[in-house]
Amino acid sequence: MEKMFLGIDDAGRGPVLGPMVLAGVLVSEEGLKKLRVIGVKDSKMLTPIQRENLAVQIKKHSSWHAVQISPREIDRYLATGTNLNKVEAIATAEIINHLAPSGEIHVMVDCPSVNIIAWRNTLLEFVKNKHAIVACEHKADVNHPEVSAASIIAKTTRDHEIDLLQKKIPENMGSGYPSDPVTKQFLKHAEKYKHLGIFRESWATFKALSGKKKQKSLGEF
Repeated sequence: MEKMFLGIDDAGRGPVLGPMVLAGVLVSEEGLKKLRVIGVKDSKMLTPIQRENLAVQIKKHSSWHAVQISPREIDRYLATGTNLNKVEAIATAEIINHLAPSGEIHVMVDCPSVNIIAWRNTLLEFVKNKHAIVACEHKADVNHPEVSAASIIAKTTRDHEIDLLQKKIPENMGSGYPSDPVTKQFLKHAEKYKHLGIFRESWATFKALSGKKKQKSLGEF
């Protein structure tokens, strides 16, 4: 039986608005070769047009699945004491359970935590397929084509969602990252768009940039 490889990566972990997206790409050994041939690489190393073109090809040569976690969901998780690393572990397991419910699947995840061993142990608590061979690495999106492909699907999926949000809003939102000057300006008018549920309101960066908080405490850095 041909080996199967599942790569998983995220997009939109850092922005103060819009969803966080995790994506998984499942390929055979032959599919893995095709990913290399078409030139997949970490999505951050590609232009938007390159990402869009590659996403179309990736979907032709693989099975894939994306999970979106909305700002409101993130806020609810954080309110109950579930940090973002655990949120990612739950969503990653959801992808594994969807794409690889059984069998000896080789899973590679771009680990979001500095503590790879602890995060992998948390992930495995939610994985139903006990035959899956699950590995986690930093820079997996650079070193493994199936994870590179997943990073492209995650990034293009989030970009599409941001485009849809922008069409509902007459002001330029920018990239959604708190370091973006356009996003900083947009957040000054956050109050009138809060009903759309697009902001991660629990974040100190949102509170500071939207004028809801004058000064951060040391514990929030």
